[in-house]
Amino acid sequence: MPSIFIINHSGEQSPLNHPIMRPLNAMDNVQKARLFHALVLTDIPAFLKYTTDSCLYIANHTDAIIQSGKDHLLSPDFWIELSKTVHINIEKQGRRLEHSSVVFAEQLFGGYGAIFMIHTLLKYAGTLGEADRKFKQAVDLFFS
Repeated sequence: MPSIFIINHSGEQSPLNHPIMRPLNAMDNVQKARLFHALVLTDIPAFLKYTTDSCLYIANHTDAIIQSGKDHLLSPDFWIELSKTVHINIEKQGRRLEHSSVVFAEQLFGGYGAIFMIHTLLKYAGTLGEADRKFKQAVDLFFS
């Protein structure tokens, strides 16, 4: 059976050409994000723009978030901190996040940042129209 070989823009091999791919339910968030990025590469810049806008909104509305977040699972302060960390990583890594599945996955979906990123990804997918059905299906497959 032939392998699927995908080389992304930065010249690295994607997880799709790994000889033994783990089942999705055995993958952690970083592994899922790496594969997700490789599959929807052309949609990543728009998602990163949406994420940046979300981070800036949170930064500009911290008082309202603190007031409205008293009954949520995560504290408002923790959510604001996750947003700041994600925003710093996006600013620091820049276009590398668009072109490298490894950088995208490790910088944004490692550790607690995955909580914010998955939430943002689900929200973003919910805003897309029918034309972006494949992206929405990929989000559901990997992160729902």
